[in-house]
Amino acid sequence: MKRRQGWLFFIIFLLTLAIYLLINYPLQLGLDLKGGSQLTLQLIKEEGKVTKDELEAVEAVLDKRVNNLGVSESNLQTLGRDQLILELPGEQNPLVASRVLGKTALLEFRTQKVGTRTQLKKLQLQRFKINELINEYSILESDLNNDNFINNTNNLIKDIEENLNYTSKRQDLFGKLIDTKIFINNEIANLFTKTELSGKDLINAGRRQEQTNNNWEVLLTFSNEGGEKFASITKAIAGSEQLLAIILDGESISEASVGNQFSNTGITGGLATISGNFSAEEARELEVQLKGGSLPLPIEIVETNTIGPLLGSRNIIKSLYAAISGLIFVGIFMILNYRILGFVSVISLILYGFFNLAIYSLIPVTLTLPGISGLILSIGMAVDANILIFERIREELKRGNTLIRSIDSGFQRANSSIIDGHITTFVSCFVLFLLGTNFVKGFAATLGLGVAISLFTSLNCSKTILKFLTTYQSLRERNLYLNKESVL
Repeated sequence: MKRRQGWLFFIIFLLTLAIYLLINYPLQLGLDLKGGSQLTLQLIKEEGKVTKDELEAVEAVLDKRVNNLGVSESNLQTLGRDQLILELPGEQNPLVASRVLGKTALLEFRTQKVGTRTQLKKLQLQRFKINELINEYSILESDLNNDNFINNTNNLIKDIEENLNYTSKRQDLFGKLIDTKIFINNEIANLFTKTELSGKDLINAGRRQEQTNNNWEVLLTFSNEGGEKFASITKAIAGSEQLLAIILDGESISEASVGNQFSNTGITGGLATISGNFSAEEARELEVQLKGGSLPLPIEIVETNTIGPLLGSRNIIKSLYAAISGLIFVGIFMILNYRILGFVSVISLILYGFFNLAIYSLIPVTLTLPGISGLILSIGMAVDANILIFERIREELKRGNTLIRSIDSGFQRANSSIIDGHITTFVSCFVLFLLGTNFVKGFAATLGLGVAISLFTSLNCSKTILKFLTTYQSLRERNLYLNKESVL
């Protein structure tokens, strides 16, 4: 008796813990329930087919970038030999993600070529004017009817096109400004010579706001070998007119001089700062790209799909209706057919539901529509286990055994059948999770967890609750456990 009371208090403790977890650790919802963006990414290789190793390498870099974006519930899977599908739950603007994920992020450090001082200053001045116009465009809030802005932009672009033999392919003024800025940055990068230091020598990247203005800067931390390379490079150009440029994907984003005080040792410590008049969002995007590393192959976003939060909410409501309706119908059937035993199974199923959801929030499991279907199917498994037990109990009662002896014998006789059935289902879930796609894995995960929890609720919770109810004399009558035909 004391042992069974101990089990009852333990079940109450688990129920309290489950409610606490569900309140403090909300369930993570997938793209089909929460809404968000889906990107189809195409790997680009000039010669030959994309190999499996290259595909896995690109997938690994993108996975790091997505994690650094803070989308912990993302789903990245391969599609064929040269495509990837990326799901970003909660991200309603795919353009934000595509800017960060689509860049190769090849970071280089270059030193200025001799005799390029005049040419570099001219290009830097043109870039400065372009940045001023881009800032002015933002202030005007896309008001392109401003004659002064239009004239200044057209004159600058015309001057650059005539002097540098360059023509923008875009028609809108703002697009021309962006294209021209990229072209200028590429021209500046060509005035610098590559060094041995690159993004491969990075171990971390961060960002902070500059103290003197509202601009942001990106902080770089090198490995020991990278720190030595950086010190050697800065020592060689310290105190000279040569500048050190930081190049990202062929574009110069920052050029800086090295003071004469570093001529003996160079800049040591393995730290560097990129100051390029970045906004908070630009600094964050650059930080994410550098943390994730450079892509082994360039990628192109060939398709974007957006699932609105309203559609996701409708999916949740429909799924809840399906789950609750299923529980209600199962509960009614069990109570009508098994009476007190059916009432016990309903309580056991409620406990099962709380325990299941608490495990989902604790692991955590990203809940999707296939995952919910696995949960609902596992409810059927839990009811099936109770039916096996209750039929054994009824058989014992029909043989004339006492209620307590019938309960003990019914659970004992049903044990092997329940365990065997659950193990075979669990093996199937394991194979599906191992070999299936991500949607199949979600189904297999929820069904597998449900099967494991079902064993506990059907074999322990049901018996504990049933034993507790039979301590009341009024609940020991045989007609509460057998149907009318069996009693007669």
